Amino acid sequence: MSSVSGAAGHAALAICESMLLSLTENKVIDGGEAKAILADAAAAHHNSIPLVTDGGTVAHEEAALLIETILKGGNSVRHG
Repeated sequence: MSSVSGAAGHAALAICESMLLSLTENKVIDGGEAKAILADAAAAHHNSIPLVTDGGTVAHEEAALLIETILKGGNSVRHG
């Protein structure tokens, strides 16, 4: 992954984490729905059909593991 695409991935992750936290803090969704969104995202990576252009199986598994870490309470933005 190039440094530009890596930076884009980090930025996207931070934005998505912040949105989920904001949505729960503002009572738009509850914590259970936020966790379901994360679980769905992890499952999408676990069940993806890897392509050479998207980093292949390893990239999808790493993405799924990162999402699962966030799901377990290890988000990098802030803790409520």
